[in-house]
Parts: sequence; C-alpha cells; structure tokens
Amino acid sequence: MTSKSGRQQACSLCSFFLRVAGWSAAIIRSTMHRNALWILIAIIITGCDRMITPKHAQQLKDAETKAASDDFARAISLYESALEDRPTDAEVHYKLALLYDDKMNDPLDALHHFKRYLAIAPSGARANDVKGFVKRDEVALLTSLSGDAVISRTEATRLRNENLALRKELDEAHGRTHTVTSEQAATPAKTKGPDTGRQTYVVQHGDTLASISRKFYKTSTRWKQILDANRDVINDPKKLAAGQTLVIPKR
Repeated sequence: MTSKSGRQQACSLCSFFLRVAGWSAAIIRSTMHRNALWILIAIIITGCDRMITPKHAQQLKDAETKAASDDFARAISLYESALEDRPTDAEVHYKLALLYDDKMNDPLDALHHFKRYLAIAPSGARANDVKGFVKRDEVALLTSLSGDAVISRTEATRLRNENLALRKELDEAHGRTHTVTSEQAATPAKTKGPDTGRQTYVVQHGDTLASISRKFYKTSTRWKQILDANRDVINDPKKLAAGQTLVIPKR
C-alpha cells in the first residue's frame, strides 16, 4: 500500500467518524453528553491531522515547536529522526548545524551538518553563508586543540589567516552597500561614547551568547568575548535574561 493511498484511507476514515459524530450530536439531547461528544470530535480531528500529515513533515513541525520553546535537545532529536528517513534534506542539516553551533556550543557536530549541507546543496541559497560558518568553526575547533601534538600551531595559524581573508571578502560583499536588516535594526544600538567602539544589545527570548556572537560577528566563536565584557551582569552564561542589556566589544 502506498503512502498516498494510506493517507486517502485515513481521510475517508476520519470523515466517516466525523459524520457519525455529527449525527450523534443531533440525536443526543443531554448537554453533558453533547459536550463530551464535541470533545471526542476534537480528539478525532487532532488524530486525523497527524494521520494525514506525512511523518517527515510532522517531525519537522514538532522540531520547530520544540526549538521555539527552548527545548533544544528534543528539537535536535526530532531533526535527527527526520534525517533517518530523508538523509539528503539539506535544510534539516542546516537547522541542525545552527542548533549545535548557537544553542549547544558544539562546533564539532555543527561542522558535520554544515558540511553535509554543502555536499547536498553546493549551490544552495545558504551555501555562501555556510562556507563562512565552516571556516570559522574549523578555526575555533583547531585553535582550541592546537596545543595538542595532533595539530600544529602553524596549521591553526594558516586556517586563522584563511578565516580573516574570508571575513574580508564577506564584509566587502555585504558591508559597502550594507543596509540594516530588520533583525539588526530591532535590537543593536551604538553607544554614544566617541571612542569606545562598543555597542549594546538588548537580550531577546531564546538568545544565547553564541547566537548573539553570530549576529554581530558573523561567527558563534566569539561568545566568550561577550561574556568577559559582561561578567558583572551575566549570572549564568547558559541562561541569559530577556531584556537585559549587554555590551558588545569592538570587532
């Protein structure tokens, strides 16, 4: 039996139950019984919706809901499950990479999914941004390991220089004719100090130090700079308070 025919049968079954429920509502006179019947109808509709919605689409919908409610671990689990059925879904790899990078501070897993995105969609709409994220996360990861015998400081320096060159290219591409995006216009504001070179940012719901770092520096790896500049106002680096104002160090 195909997935399409299965959904058609599910639709027919749901329609049948709803017709029966409607006839029953017309027959039943008791208010209590009638209210119970309408509750049953609501349950049937909810169940039918999940039966009709394809499994992959439902997993993505549930993952987005969990991410929006800050249940990032569950969102990641749902996205990973969705990839089991459709491992070449580039958009799911991209969303997983951002969760690992911005929310979980896990550049290793983020790199894996960023690279999978590029392998699947090398000319995709997000490809240029992803290439930048890959370079920056590689530098952060290799620099953190450069003290070990496995990776030399020379290699880390080479990758760091490549990162700087890439940043310059991106800045030239977006900076000269840069118009403030709606996201940037909504929150960042320059301080009036003439030579401080600093900005302030009002924390929004769901923000993390990594996501704020990406917003200002185009990379999540400078979150510790933001933390160091705000030790006096940040009590728990993993739980920022919405509405608090943070100082953003100069680039």
